[in-house]
Amino acid sequence: MKSDDPLLKLLVCPLDKGPLVLDEPGCALYNPRLRRRYPVVDGIPQLLPASGQPASEEELARLRGAL
Repeated sequence: MKSDDPLLKLLVCPLDKGPLVLDEPGCALYNPRLRRRYPVVDGIPQLLPASGQPASEEELARLRGAL
């Protein structure tokens, strides 16, 4: 998944229905409000609530710099 993919404007978090941010180095979609990341496997976002994982402190620091 690339940052200019039009699908990114349509994808939302399955928990709060808010927009997601692409975490390109980690190949994941990130929800800054809930601090959860959803993996992208073979270009397919895994947006099931059970797929979301809490972001680590290192990831949070890196993502804050990117936002």
